[in-house]
Amino acid sequence: MEQFIVSARKYRPNSFETLLGQENIARTLKNSILRGQLAHAYLFCGPRGVGKTSAARIFAKTINCSNPGPDLEPCGACESCRSFAEGRSYSIHELDAASNNSVDDIRALTDKVRIPPQVGRYSVYIIDEVHMLSQQAFNAFLKTLEEPPAHAIFILATTEKHKILPTILSRCQTYDFNRISVDDMVRNMKAIAAKEGVTMSEDAMHIIAQKADGAMRDALTLFDQTVAFCGKEVTYEQVIQNLNVLDYEYYFNLTDDFLGGDYARAMLTFDEILSKGFNAQSFIGGLSTHFRDLLVCKNEASRTLLELAPSVAQRYLDYARKCSLGFLFEALGITSGCETAYKQSGNPRLLIEFALMKLCNLTAKFATATDGAQSVAATNGAQGVAAGGIRRSEHSPASQTNTKAAELQPTEAKPVERPGVMPGPDRASRKPTGPSLKAMMAEAKAEPAPTAQPAAAPVAENAGPDEAALSAAWFALADSESRMPRLSSAISLATPVLIGKEIHFYVGNLAQQEWIDRNCRARMEAFLQRTLGDPTLRLVVDVKPAEDKGRVIYMPSDKAKYLQENSPEFNGLQKDFGLEIS
Repeated sequence: MEQFIVSARKYRPNSFETLLGQENIARTLKNSILRGQLAHAYLFCGPRGVGKTSAARIFAKTINCSNPGPDLEPCGACESCRSFAEGRSYSIHELDAASNNSVDDIRALTDKVRIPPQVGRYSVYIIDEVHMLSQQAFNAFLKTLEEPPAHAIFILATTEKHKILPTILSRCQTYDFNRISVDDMVRNMKAIAAKEGVTMSEDAMHIIAQKADGAMRDALTLFDQTVAFCGKEVTYEQVIQNLNVLDYEYYFNLTDDFLGGDYARAMLTFDEILSKGFNAQSFIGGLSTHFRDLLVCKNEASRTLLELAPSVAQRYLDYARKCSLGFLFEALGITSGCETAYKQSGNPRLLIEFALMKLCNLTAKFATATDGAQSVAATNGAQGVAAGGIRRSEHSPASQTNTKAAELQPTEAKPVERPGVMPGPDRASRKPTGPSLKAMMAEAKAEPAPTAQPAAAPVAENAGPDEAALSAAWFALADSESRMPRLSSAISLATPVLIGKEIHFYVGNLAQQEWIDRNCRARMEAFLQRTLGDPTLRLVVDVKPAEDKGRVIYMPSDKAKYLQENSPEFNGLQKDFGLEIS
């Protein structure tokens, strides 16, 4: 039986041209060889499976090749290339720092560095996973790394650059390798599948590439695993079954449930997903990615960020047209918050189910907000007579509203009250509903007012919104800030006061006022302007006036002084008995 070689080893890059997704690094290394500007130490860093060690081997073969090609590719026929391919080269050395990380291993390496190469011009030392070296080993390696012999070149490779000492980094030329894109991995897998005689759909290759997360080695490992499971004919359904990947169809069905407000069916779909063995946290993370992809599809300029198969991408474009931008923003905020709180939750299933319920309620919320904004705009939009004597049509809704408002007796504006909620910080400014003694005395002293004319008073051109419209807009503002529970609660409990074109919002202290002014006021003001249909409205955040409770007496001496000033009986007792009060 022929020995099987995994695809990650069988199709490993052996030239700069076959180095996938690292074109800028390949070009830099080729130019340095062409110009003879070889450094004594290189550091290749980046994620796993992106070609760091392969690039180091190609670079080492090229600088020792006797007959490189016109594009500086190793010939593969000279003694240096053949000895390296057969694993018997004495000029190119590979060391695994994960298992050779002691001071003694580094000392043995520094002794070996002094020996010149037998074949080729350079002795190349490739040290993989160099971040695993101990602190003492790094210190022992410093001098040799800074001033090696002329024939020695070090290539260090690591996935964790932040663990390497700055003194080591300063002695190396650093090359950061990129993650390999999904399109590049799919293109490479197509070529390998053609060579291996495997028929695989493009959707299945995209699933493998996304599962690999930018690592070509992982993608080829999953490719071999899928071929072993499915044989030479590989379908999309077999891939998601073998790799335990949740099908896109579940997310599209859930989106239909959210848009239709059917929370019961959404919960049943989630239960079906759990019954198939999928992890709940992976599900909510995938749902966040789903909303992100829908949001990307809303803008033509950002559609290039969509790394999906063409057939799946078209479905995302179709569903993106069904969803409003506000719905997608709110939905992404709900799923991201749920994903963050998952690990701290005592009942994670209930947490996700509640998030699904909120997603089903979003459509109704946006529909209610839109209807409320349209009705408020129709009632308050452009009331009164425009400057320059232009009169509105008598049959227009605005003229009918003005006529009804003119027939009413003008009354003094009162703050909006919410049923079942305690009065807000501005309760001191409210006027009593019953007769006031002070008002009665002022009314008696005042001269009789002239008799009002029967003609209706015209509505002021810059009149603000009425009480009902302001109340509805204020409650909608509290709901729109639901992602910030404390702010939403403060808005709900407060009672806005309309003074001219200014809506006054009272808070408890100066710190709250400064925070809201700096972070939220502009957004809240824009929401009120949009909902009430009046761009001239302004939101003013004020601090609740402190109640004057008078001076509080604590000390005995203060109590005695207070009695002396306000109690004749106390002064009489003091005089009769000859008391000395201090």
